[in-house]
Amino acid sequence: MDIAATNAIVRTATAQASQTTSDAVNIAVLKKALNTQAAAAATMLEALPQPPQQPALATSGTLGTRLNTIA
Repeated sequence: MDIAATNAIVRTATAQASQTTSDAVNIAVLKKALNTQAAAAATMLEALPQPPQQPALATSGTLGTRLNTIA
């Protein structure tokens, strides 16, 4: 059995395992950051003032109830 090849296999397996762990940690940090941003955005949206109530649109008469178009 070639010891150098065995050592290379062990190093490769260890590197892959640590890369998988690193990927999992990076994804967890990304999810946490996205959740924090979502919470901040929701807070900012809730802090916006509500627009005033719009008056009702005209439903009768000639003013504001007809649209003239020319094609």
